[in-house]
Amino acid sequence: MSRSVCYAFPLILILGWPTTALADQVSIIVQSTTSTANSGLYDHLLPRFEKEHAIVVHVVPVGTGQAIRNAMRGDADVLLVHAKAAEERFIQQGYGVTRFDLMYNDFVLVGPSADPARVLGAHGVTQALSRITASGVLFASRGDDSGTHQAELSLWRRAKIDPAAASGTWYRETGSGMGATLNAAVGMGAYTLSDRATWVSFKNKGGFRVLFEGDPSLFNQYGIILVNPARHAHVKAQAGQKFINWMISDEGQAQIAAYRRNGQQLFFPNAVR
Repeated sequence: MSRSVCYAFPLILILGWPTTALADQVSIIVQSTTSTANSGLYDHLLPRFEKEHAIVVHVVPVGTGQAIRNAMRGDADVLLVHAKAAEERFIQQGYGVTRFDLMYNDFVLVGPSADPARVLGAHGVTQALSRITASGVLFASRGDDSGTHQAELSLWRRAKIDPAAASGTWYRETGSGMGATLNAAVGMGAYTLSDRATWVSFKNKGGFRVLFEGDPSLFNQYGIILVNPARHAHVKAQAGQKFINWMISDEGQAQIAAYRRNGQQLFFPNAVR
């Protein structure tokens, strides 16, 4: 059984594996947002797909912005991220073939249970962010051009607040992934925005909890795209499309719906074929 999720590209030679077997094995690279990997979703999905199709999937989990840049360079066969406007630009610029909605969940504002900014009970996410700003309580931002960071910046714009002006004071940019940012927030007693899947899977919650959720603007859509082989001839288009077709098929969508952590469904399939 191969390691399906990796933080670097797979080695060409693996100790103890026959080179002829490796040469015959079909594999693809998926540039992916971190939340799908950190939540354990790929550990649930990939063994099923790989067994059925004899295609090994190597996942490179990075922030959405970095995943898109990697795919633009041709370092991927498939892109799976959650920033629809950026995904559509990727297609329009000729880097991707077709974008499919895959699944969704939502973002949540988490923070210390004492809730010093009185976020709990706010009438909308705009008011929640305004209360954080007015209180001067710390807010930890990923600051990494990930899908979550892009969503966060959009929410600040809706609230007519420029957090960059407060960078280094109450607004702290970690430049890190969601798990590291959650750890930093807990350590600093800061509020932060998280995708729900990573929050549910996160173990170091301490005294933190979800303090605001449910606003329609916190909707979090994931998309899946085949990298354009006309732009990068080495793209494994047939194998990549088989993976996409399985993910948006009834079987793949059912497996996404079946995945749970701590008794909670983390992703909700909504592919339209």
